[in-house]
Amino acid sequence: LTLPQFVQLMDNFVGEDISLPTVKRLSAFIKAEYKQTKEEKMKQLEKVHHMSHMARRKQLLETLFEKWDSNACGSLNLEEVAAVLSRFKGGMGKMALLKAKKQLFSQYPQLSRVGKLSLKAFQTLLELIASEFTGNEDETIDNLVRFLTTRVEKSHTKSLQSSARRKWLQDIQQAAETSGTSMEPVYKAVFKALSQDMEAHGDNKRISAYIALLEENQLSPEQGPVVLRYVACTADDAPYVLNQVLHRDMKGVSFAVIDQGKPIYVPRVQLHGNIHFWNSDRPVEERKGSLLVLPLHDARWRVFGILGLDTLQDQCEKSIFLTHEITFYEGVCHAFSKAYHDICMRENVLQVAVTALDWLYPRTPSIHAVTTYLVAPGKDKNYALCKMITTDNTGQKEIHSSPVVLLREENILRDYLFKCTDSSEVTLTSVHGEYHIAVPLHDLSRQTLGIFDISIGQNKKLPPEEQKDLQKMLKMAQAACSEILQRSLEETEPTHALEAERVANVRHAGILFHRFMLQELRECV
Repeated sequence: LTLPQFVQLMDNFVGEDISLPTVKRLSAFIKAEYKQTKEEKMKQLEKVHHMSHMARRKQLLETLFEKWDSNACGSLNLEEVAAVLSRFKGGMGKMALLKAKKQLFSQYPQLSRVGKLSLKAFQTLLELIASEFTGNEDETIDNLVRFLTTRVEKSHTKSLQSSARRKWLQDIQQAAETSGTSMEPVYKAVFKALSQDMEAHGDNKRISAYIALLEENQLSPEQGPVVLRYVACTADDAPYVLNQVLHRDMKGVSFAVIDQGKPIYVPRVQLHGNIHFWNSDRPVEERKGSLLVLPLHDARWRVFGILGLDTLQDQCEKSIFLTHEITFYEGVCHAFSKAYHDICMRENVLQVAVTALDWLYPRTPSIHAVTTYLVAPGKDKNYALCKMITTDNTGQKEIHSSPVVLLREENILRDYLFKCTDSSEVTLTSVHGEYHIAVPLHDLSRQTLGIFDISIGQNKKLPPEEQKDLQKMLKMAQAACSEILQRSLEETEPTHALEAERVANVRHAGILFHRFMLQELRECV
């Protein structure tokens, strides 16, 4: 038990109406009776040491990855890293590298095709190489990190540029974490990051930017099975670009980007001959500038859309995109993809919650209300709780697309929710004479992902049959959420690339709850 878990366990055990002398007697009893054998103490110390050691290694490799990823694009070129690693220990690392790459490709099959290392794949590669050497693996990892660190040179200006860019990319992720299931704050953060970088590092070029996602072509399949729908763009372009649909048989380079999975840069659109101009009001002589279209990849390197930028609104003739800018835009694509898929995952978790509540309500008339929260991460305990679903005593639900955000210091009467989040354990309390059961939904590392705040009115507990049904619902909801999270981590599995299939995934999340419930029934028969 962690400290918050122990405190919560004791709090639940003693209840609210217990006297101070009784608490003191209980404390003295536990101190006197709690015994820990030497073996148990050693095992606990080993576990703490291992966790500390793994956290240090993770931090070490993340710092190294950032040093190499100087333009904050979110991935490293595999061959560039391999070329340097082959010189480790005077060339002794060549054989270890070959064996490690072979194992890496079996874990991440897409790597041999895309040739780019994510942070996770980079960490795996170094650990695989270290395991090929005799001796202490930790020492080998430390030596690899030192070796790779000395091969990276970065000027002070480059460091400042990299630091600023990372901050803007973090803002995209933060927008996703506090937006519930709404994509609008993420779109705004993307365009803000592009604008800030253009001001600071791009000669203040005037750009247009837009995001288009792949959709199934249901209206005119004869024009191709998929289309690109423009879901967001910079404000000036909205009248011409927003909600437009690009078909494969229309002019443009976007589908070539989709097919190749690589950016396409057109330095002079007026000379290209295959560019689609959405603003037909713009005179032909003014259709000048640069165009850059980048693919949006999911975690498995499948393309699900594009990010486009152009300088057609810039009056400067030599308004072009430089290599360091293009690399940063790849980082923006990576940050957007992560934010987009995090929101998709939360949509799925909320669909599980909706389905679970629909199952629960007819069976538990003693429940007055249920409020569902998702945790928005923050440093230490500075996280927030986002109110996502409110359900009244009739089972009627209000789903908040723009969530109400709760901060600990502003919600003293709801402190039990934050205690539940801290301990990741069930919390029982009463507020103004109304009893609440706060139940956490865990992520795969048993940290709190969300909370069901269940109000049972003036009753201290539910009737036995209702309590049993509540426990069954919570068990199935947790199982369904764990499966959703596990699937999002499996980089070797295929994933859906179409927006329509994302909607199908949300429906499937609700079915998952019933599937686990059916499995439970079969096991009981």
